Amino acid sequence: MTLRLSHTSIDSRNAYAQSRWWGDVLGYAEDADDPNLPDHEECLIISPDGASRLLFIDVPEGKSVKNRLHFDLRPTDVTRAEEVERVLSLGATHVADFIREDGTGWVVLADPEGNEFCILTGQPELDALGQ
Repeated sequence: MTLRLSHTSIDSRNAYAQSRWWGDVLGYAEDADDPNLPDHEECLIISPDGASRLLFIDVPEGKSVKNRLHFDLRPTDVTRAEEVERVLSLGATHVADFIREDGTGWVVLADPEGNEFCILTGQPELDALGQ
């Protein structure tokens, strides 16, 4: 038997707002045949290639403990610092830095609902380091 991941579901206080925010961060879009609306309890966004899907689901309780799952995101065409700045301008909050002496490492940010995620060293930086 073979399984494939259909989508990742994320509990949210506001599924619509989270789907819009993460869509802006990741460059994902909603399903044109089933657009997300502010009163929807479930909002789906899809990667440009259609391979990845995130489903945000309204739940009554807020985040109260550390994430059980988080995203590690690697910039493909800019530096980590440039991407951190862009995502902060979209409304993320800075949580912590874990940058090594050689410039590799990651920055921990939180989305508007407090879910932590990491932005790793950018691919251009890794290429320059021969990694």
